[in-house]
Amino acid sequence: MAIYTPPLRDMQFIMNEVLHVPDTLKALPAHADMDADTIAAVLEEGGKFAAEVLLPLNAIGDQQGCQLNQSTHEVKTPDGFKQAYAQFVAGGWTALSCDPAYGGQGLPLVVNQCFYEMLNSANQAWTMYPGLTHGAYECLHAHGSEAQKLMYLPKITSGQWTGTMCLTEAHCGTDLGLLRTKAEPQADGSYKITGAKIFISAGEHDLAENIIHLVLARLPDAPAGSKGISLFVVPKFMVNADGSLGARNGIHCGGLEHKMGIHGNATCQMILEDAVGTMVGQPHKGLVAMFVMMNAARIGVGMQSLGLTEVAYQNALAYAKERIQSRSLSGVKSPDKAADSILVHPDVRKMLLTAKAYAEGGRALSLYCALLIDQELNHPDEQVRKDAAEMVALLTPIVKAFITDNAWTATSACLQVLGGHGFIREWGIEQYVRDARINMIYEGTNTIQSLDLLGRKVLGNQGASLKKFGKLIAELAAAEADNEDMAPFLQPLTKLGSQMTAFTGEIGMKAMSNADEVGAAAVDYLRVAGHLVFGYFWARMAQAALQKIAQGQKDQYYKSKVQTARFYFAKLFPETASLMQTARAGSEVLMDTADVFS
Repeated sequence: MAIYTPPLRDMQFIMNEVLHVPDTLKALPAHADMDADTIAAVLEEGGKFAAEVLLPLNAIGDQQGCQLNQSTHEVKTPDGFKQAYAQFVAGGWTALSCDPAYGGQGLPLVVNQCFYEMLNSANQAWTMYPGLTHGAYECLHAHGSEAQKLMYLPKITSGQWTGTMCLTEAHCGTDLGLLRTKAEPQADGSYKITGAKIFISAGEHDLAENIIHLVLARLPDAPAGSKGISLFVVPKFMVNADGSLGARNGIHCGGLEHKMGIHGNATCQMILEDAVGTMVGQPHKGLVAMFVMMNAARIGVGMQSLGLTEVAYQNALAYAKERIQSRSLSGVKSPDKAADSILVHPDVRKMLLTAKAYAEGGRALSLYCALLIDQELNHPDEQVRKDAAEMVALLTPIVKAFITDNAWTATSACLQVLGGHGFIREWGIEQYVRDARINMIYEGTNTIQSLDLLGRKVLGNQGASLKKFGKLIAELAAAEADNEDMAPFLQPLTKLGSQMTAFTGEIGMKAMSNADEVGAAAVDYLRVAGHLVFGYFWARMAQAALQKIAQGQKDQYYKSKVQTARFYFAKLFPETASLMQTARAGSEVLMDTADVFS
């Protein structure tokens, strides 16, 4: 069976020594009393739940999958999932970062982010049930009416009810402007909604007594395209005035998708037949409201892949330490054994270090974004809130796409470390590879994230947000200008930072005469931007570790952090050069290909 140790030490290092989370929280009235010891205690218990309760269910969920009863439309989750969810609810974990006004504990999102990384490492398929629920909570909290909040949020917060988002339809995929689901207004102010949705994660299950669906649909007078979409809250069971459950609503699961991975999560085809719902927000403004949930989900998908990268690395490293095969090229390392550990081979170390560097870089970026969201939601200074929101908007597509791309690379590398055993189910690694693959697709494919980054977040404001991130790099470089130990990290980082201005401007100029230039460059551009962001955080982590070493700290952890930073800048960061070259190659070689596809 797979192993997993919650990476609490690295989380504490990033929060306390790199991002200085406790100090930042002191400026937020809602979290001013939150200290490092409290955060550590919460995460230690959360790690126990992940490792002791969820991890043993991961392989079971993969092997059993979910089962649909076609006559009742009920879905049975794998053995142990329902009991684990009950334990999750009993522990108060559903309410961790929810509003105390609705029964939440009111902890910072940055704490919740750490917790969900551990849950995803232990069992991504299971974690999607409460993860999507939290996204529904955020959407209703931001855009729901007072009546909707009072009716739904307390029981969503408690975990008594779960939530989903019903967006995609078979004919339109991500192009939601093409959706056909209809919402007919009723005399009592409600709506009857008819249509079909696909790929609805956690759309039906047996974990909770009610499921609250957030559904995109069109009013009869809706304009065409994305500007004619409204959002509705549609419960599985109707809710009476006193909060008790009423009759079954007209929404049910018509089928389960048979998938490559995440078998333990029910991916549903949802059928709506005069399902009763109430509107969330304003008519034809559904995408604005839903984007609260979609952006939360995009960051959540990044956390899923971060979790898989970490657990795959841990298992591959444990295997490499024990597996003996061949001798070191530079001479025998274990003369008392028939062969040396495969850990002596350079390429094995490269694969392991790749996973480690992507996991720790992704953790730093994810926690930074979570802290920004805490500031956006809670800081008393309006300008601080505005600046934080702008930076989150810039970084969200990078969190989603760069971390998930990296996880596909990392989990595949970890499988390779195990050789033939990696391809065998019993070792667990092949499941991580399969589970990781979906994260590059849903919540907007990584190409869509790339178009969002380059087209909207960078070119859309003439690079203003990117320049603000560039200032962070410049400030770090200025602070460490005389520190030779930081040169291996800051020299390539500042070089790329200066190149980004010309690189971005060149694509922008070409796009003015041919919009396909953005589409041709976007995926490569996001990876360059991803390395720029990861490079910044790796430089900051190296800075913090070097400071501790200079102070006489003997903890091997700090030396390991510096060594991993050196690897990242030497072996992974240089990918940016080839990416910029291919991005500059333009769209002609892609679009002038009529004969190829004839």
